[in-house]
Amino acid sequence: MENLVIPKSIAIILDGNGRWAERRNLPRAMGHKAGCEALEKTVEDCVRLGVECLTVYAFSTENWKRSAVEVSALMKLLRFYMVKLIDVANKNNVKAVMIGDESRFDPDIRKGIQKLVDATSKNTGMTFAFAINYGGRDEIKRAIEHIVDDAAAGVISKENINEELISSYLDTKNLPDPDLLIRTSGELRVSNFLLWQIAYSEFYITDTLWPDFDKDELLKAVESYSKRQRRFGGR
Repeated sequence: MENLVIPKSIAIILDGNGRWAERRNLPRAMGHKAGCEALEKTVEDCVRLGVECLTVYAFSTENWKRSAVEVSALMKLLRFYMVKLIDVANKNNVKAVMIGDESRFDPDIRKGIQKLVDATSKNTGMTFAFAINYGGRDEIKRAIEHIVDDAAAGVISKENINEELISSYLDTKNLPDPDLLIRTSGELRVSNFLLWQIAYSEFYITDTLWPDFDKDELLKAVESYSKRQRRFGGR
């Protein structure tokens, strides 16, 4: 533990809930429920490690393509855990924020998201960014639309456009880029997650399905990160 280099910012692609349930002959909704329970523990584990920002990919813009039954179950879980996460966050001095396009959600879910954000806004510990109805391409598209609007209004000019300005129009404008990206379930792809922000992130892939992800798995990821020499494109 004394030789660990703790990433300031960790992002996790939460993958494998459905397969976890199927291997146990359970409904997929039970896998998502188990995944929510694993997330609560991971938030607390990251706080104890001293991580400053945790960003999790909980529901993508592509997840709407799943069966109506599964999407309905996910929305039910989202309603429940938006409330439960208030207690988890406040107990651990965690500030919760949401990234993604919330406009597609029902009004009660949008209110639940805002209630979570408001209830934890004064906490001064780790920032927990919850990516729901999020897609990296969609985020960049929305950012470009706002940049074009501001350029047309004379707020910015072509000469102002640089990487820093583009970053300031993204959902993550107030968040650090991830130092470490963890993906569970062994899949070797980023699945449209934080496409701009992970340019120099270190990747860690584990075959562990998300509901089985625990403190030991988190430490394995951090231990792997600790052995890396980050060059950010240099030599």
